[in-house]
This record gives sequence, structure tokens and C-alpha cells, in this order.
Amino acid sequence: MKYKRILLKLSGEALMGEQNYGIDINRVAQYAKDIKEIHSKGMEVALVVGGGNIYRGLSAEKAGMDRVQADYMGMLATVINSMALQDALEKLEIKTRLLTAIKMEQICEPFIRRRAVRHLEKGRVVIFGAGTGNPYFTTDTAASLRAIEINADVVLKGTRVDGIYTADPLKDPTASRFDEITFQDVYNRGLSVMDMTAFTLCQENKLPIIVFDMNKPGNLARLANGEPIGTLVRE
Repeated sequence: MKYKRILLKLSGEALMGEQNYGIDINRVAQYAKDIKEIHSKGMEVALVVGGGNIYRGLSAEKAGMDRVQADYMGMLATVINSMALQDALEKLEIKTRLLTAIKMEQICEPFIRRRAVRHLEKGRVVIFGAGTGNPYFTTDTAASLRAIEINADVVLKGTRVDGIYTADPLKDPTASRFDEITFQDVYNRGLSVMDMTAFTLCQENKLPIIVFDMNKPGNLARLANGEPIGTLVRE
């Protein structure tokens, strides 16, 4: 394994599969199998998942809802997705712990950094739910922050595209993919990788990001083995 400890960021939309809303159990099961493959080889794995398949705070704000209220609702959506992933992983006999930034004692543990690190050291997959626990911050920012806190080697951002392109490949057929790019080049080109707060956190802490296609079975294991999958962002 190329890395000892990773943080895998999944979007909520990815959990929809081919559906228009909610959770595709088959897609979640596929992700769990991919995670088990690297976990079984000794890699320490932490997860952050978005909530856009259930609720998006920004969309609700545009419709007239108070932003703070909408963001908290979005945090709860991430916990639902986290519980779905936890269930899928435990069905594969992987020990997990769900830690959230908002206290929900009946279903998870509160986030405590030292506890999270200890769970990882004991071989448990750690899932971080409820974002940072603060409105106005995305789950991308939560992923960057948690990765830094647990001293992860890399942030793996699993998406539906196979890397970072010069333009949106779904809209521009002439767009070309980067195998590797620096943080500064991303800024200069105005490319969208993560929200700016999350991206800056990674840059300031010299934490590399890899954007890759999580929907292709086996990609996560190939990436963990050091194969050049997706696009690497680094200093």
C-alpha cells in the first residue's frame, strides 16, 4: 500500500447511483467492497460523505430558507448517508465507528480527535458525519479538516469523473485531463476541485488531494497501490 492512512471523501450525489434521489443500496454496497479491499491490506481508512442526495442547504437557502437552519438540515442528511455506509461495511464484517460533529448519543459517538485516531490504530474504519458541525462550511471543508486532524497521508476525492479537466468534460468534448497539477495552477486556471476553504486548508498543510472516479470498481485499490489513477494535486 502506498499510503498508511487515507481520508476518502464521497459526495452524497454519488450514493444515488442511477436514481434521482435518495440512496442506491447497490452503489453503497459497491463502495463498501472497494473500501474493504484496501482495509483488509492494512490501510487505515476514514470517510466523509456529503448529503446532497437527500438535502442541500444552499438550494434551500435560494428557495428562501434561513441559511443556518438549512445547513444544519444538510448536516443531518450526511449522518443518514454515514449510517448507510456504516451498515454496508459492517455487513462485510468490517469494524466501524461513526463520529459526528453534532452529538447524537443513541446512534454515534461525538467527534474527539484522539478517539478517532485510536479507532484507526485499532483497525476500525472511521466515518465522520455532520460536517464540521458549523453552518457555512461544506463537507469538502470537513474532509480537509478531519484529514489534517488525523494526520492522513492524502485526501482521496471519489467522484463520477476520472480526474480534473481543463473544462467540464460533460459539456466540452475538447477538455483534457491532468495527470498531476499544483495547487497554484488550480488557482491560476480557476479550476473547481473543492470549495476554496477546503482547498486552501490542504494547500497550507501540504496535504495532497487525488480526484478519481470512485464508480469504477477496483479504482480505489489501484490508487492505494500507487497506480496513477485520477489527478494528483500537490505543491
